[in-house]
Amino acid sequence: MNKTPAEAKELVTAIKPLVKDAKCGVVVCTPFVDLANALEAAKGSNIAVGAENCHWENAGAYTGEVSAPMLVSMGVRYVIIGHSERRTYFGETDETVNKRVIAALNAGLNVIVCVGESLKQREQGITAEHVAIQTKIALDGVTRDELKRIIIAYEPIWAIGTGKTATAQQANEVCSAIRSVVAGLYSRDAADAFTIQYGGSMNAKNAAELLAQPDVDGGLIGGASLKPADFATIVRAASEG
Repeated sequence: MNKTPAEAKELVTAIKPLVKDAKCGVVVCTPFVDLANALEAAKGSNIAVGAENCHWENAGAYTGEVSAPMLVSMGVRYVIIGHSERRTYFGETDETVNKRVIAALNAGLNVIVCVGESLKQREQGITAEHVAIQTKIALDGVTRDELKRIIIAYEPIWAIGTGKTATAQQANEVCSAIRSVVAGLYSRDAADAFTIQYGGSMNAKNAAELLAQPDVDGGLIGGASLKPADFATIVRAASEG
């Protein structure tokens, strides 16, 4: 929940020339009120625009919500579903994540699905099991063809906005476990082609090491995305990885 519409336009405008030669996909996901300005600022560039959530129904008595068809009608191409903050503060469950994923896919959006464990779950040694359950439920009803429009972002809840980061080895272990789940649900070929991001306080200093890991295909960037130079450094690391 950062940036007014005018500030969002300024930020995307500043980022645009810094990432124009990126050899990886670049997506900015903004609050709903910023989408129109972000789309305008990103026009003609290699930056795609996404939203931070969407509802599972196309229309109806859901005051305050935004539907996937509404996003598509604006020109939005991506949406984040199941971010840890949505789960922690706003009652998102594995089941409602799945409903939103299906609705977003049906509308034609690309979906970034977030999974991850709490500090207590990591200390209990159930990280792999917990993330596997989240992944399996999120992908319930998703076809192999639709899987091509999904990215999974592993975001350990204990590393979101805390400044703590999983070690590169820890990040890779969980991303590898997620890939194994996808292989079991679909096929090894589908899993090998699947994009898995790391989303726990990736920044300009640690991005290169994290992105060098074999099962970390990209980053879901939080605070560092608000600093154009830092974000550009991360994009360069992803381009070289």
